[in-house]
Amino acid sequence: MFRNIFFKKFILPGLIFQSLVIGGGYGTGRELVEFFLLLGPKSGLYGMIISLIIWCIVLSFTFDLSRKFQTYDYRSFLKKLLGKGWVFYEITYLIGLVLVISVLASASGNLLNEELNISNIYGIILMILLIGIFSYFGSKLVMKFLSYWSIALYFVFLILIISIGSIFSENIILNFNISENKPNWLINGFKYAAYNVGVVPAMLFCLKDLKTRKEAIVSGIIGAFLAMIPGFMIYFSLLSHYPEIKSEIIPTNFLFNKLGSDSFKILFQIILFGTFVETGLGLIHGFNERIASWLIEKKIILSGIYRFIISSFIMVICIFFAEQFGLISLIAEGYGTLTWAYWIIFVFPVIFIGLKKIILK
Repeated sequence: MFRNIFFKKFILPGLIFQSLVIGGGYGTGRELVEFFLLLGPKSGLYGMIISLIIWCIVLSFTFDLSRKFQTYDYRSFLKKLLGKGWVFYEITYLIGLVLVISVLASASGNLLNEELNISNIYGIILMILLIGIFSYFGSKLVMKFLSYWSIALYFVFLILIISIGSIFSENIILNFNISENKPNWLINGFKYAAYNVGVVPAMLFCLKDLKTRKEAIVSGIIGAFLAMIPGFMIYFSLLSHYPEIKSEIIPTNFLFNKLGSDSFKILFQIILFGTFVETGLGLIHGFNERIASWLIEKKIILSGIYRFIISSFIMVICIFFAEQFGLISLIAEGYGTLTWAYWIIFVFPVIFIGLKKIILK
């Protein structure tokens, strides 16, 4: 599969982006509740469509600029895009990295605590070890893991929406037509889109096979859809138990309890835990690649053991935030603030500077 040039150009980038997006909030359903479902069923769907459109635009522009600049780590890319202003992206990225991985650590701890009745810290420790091990082996193994796990996730979410739809289809239709809808779906669509695409520069390492502008644009659009389709699957599944599902810490677990299939629930929890690992791994690998590119300029190679140490150190920092704040408060409070920073230092420059460099030159 990884030798197929079509897959490497048009499918792999989308799977890698999807792996960054899913994570503790998206995979658990909590993120979709906070940003969209709390607005009401129809307003939430409108917001998701806005996010999808923005993703198509930003991914296409970013992919083509990366191809044009020949830069495949976020440090090199942002220096080309923003000049000396790239350091503001670095600061925001690191804050976002800690915030997102804190969410993942909190979610992994909650998952194991809820199902195995063990301390949250064991889920966090397991996540640290897995991310560290994958980081040690570098980009090739990272890309394979992120891709294969994203494909597995697709199958599980597909089974979920089919199972929920076959049993609770009337509930979904009735709840979707509930008149409880709030008007700020446009703002939430913009917010959700921005904080997710804000980490796109972390995935540039998988774009080296894009050779033309057309390939970059098509790859970006496909990538946006590949990342959002599971979101639509989860969203309509959540509607089956609206509005009571709004208060659940891990809404997808709530759905599996309603289905009453223990074996399917166990399979989903394994896949879900893997999504926590893949999102954290993708973000940390992006940071490792940034350090590696800087060291290459000094003719130093970042070894596997140092990648492991960096990954583990970042995860340990995140444990504090995960234990202090918890999943719901991290998503509800932290993400909303971060999203506007990404609009200013990444989304706007990519759209406007990118438009100038791509079209006018």
